[in-house]
Amino acid sequence: MTHRITLTVNGIQRTLHVEAADTLLRVLREELHLTGAKKGCGEGECGACTILMNNQAIRACLVLAVEADGADIVTIEGLAPPGEITRVQKAFIEADAVQCGFCTPGFVMALEGEMRRNPHATRDDLLNALGGHLCRCTGYESILQATDTLARQLAQKTKKTKK
Repeated sequence: MTHRITLTVNGIQRTLHVEAADTLLRVLREELHLTGAKKGCGEGECGACTILMNNQAIRACLVLAVEADGADIVTIEGLAPPGEITRVQKAFIEADAVQCGFCTPGFVMALEGEMRRNPHATRDDLLNALGGHLCRCTGYESILQATDTLARQLAQKTKKTKK
């Protein structure tokens, strides 16, 4: 039996017919062809499938598509207008925090979600947002460098707003 759901995905309202057991990740990848969120473990352990749902970073492999009915979804493909990048993406590029790229969208989306949730996030807040995200290529140093850059930027912005 299929269920009719309506989602706003990267700013575009979409109506879909999904099976009761379809995960949001499967629908994004196979129905909407948004392949930035990756299927890693399929159990919410690796973070490769992280997206934003209603401005919260979530693991799309753990959410049934029917549970997302009416939600606002942002994937890595919809973070910035075409030809532009976010400050998180820029920090990752500058720190060479990308090797194979499989885990990168999940890391970026986790940081984006935390920064949207908490515009004054500290380094510790950002590191906590990355908890449970796995990377097999970078050794995490470059990812931590990117995170430190973002934490410094947020701290400077916070100081300016307090003046």
